[in-house]
Amino acid sequence: MPLNPANKKHLRTIGHSLNPIVTVASKGLTDGVIAEIDRALSDHELIKVKLSVGDRDLKKQAIIDICERVNGEAVQVIGHILLLYRKADKPNPKLSNLLKPS
Repeated sequence: MPLNPANKKHLRTIGHSLNPIVTVASKGLTDGVIAEIDRALSDHELIKVKLSVGDRDLKKQAIIDICERVNGEAVQVIGHILLLYRKADKPNPKLSNLLKPS
């Protein structure tokens, strides 16, 4: 599900006002953290994840692992914040960050 540059720009615009929902800390990507990211993506479609995992290489590997395990796509990474997207099959208009009125 690769996104084109125009779609990424639109998602970055929406994601700018979001706050991180999940934090990946020193214990890394536990099953509980992955389950919470998966649940958040199912509800909101576009979320921010805060990565507090040491050095750059660990952060890059964590981003790859998250994307693979939850079948999502990294839209943007700035500092320790990952903007993550996964299209929902039946998005809930009350929860989806893409369908909420601006």
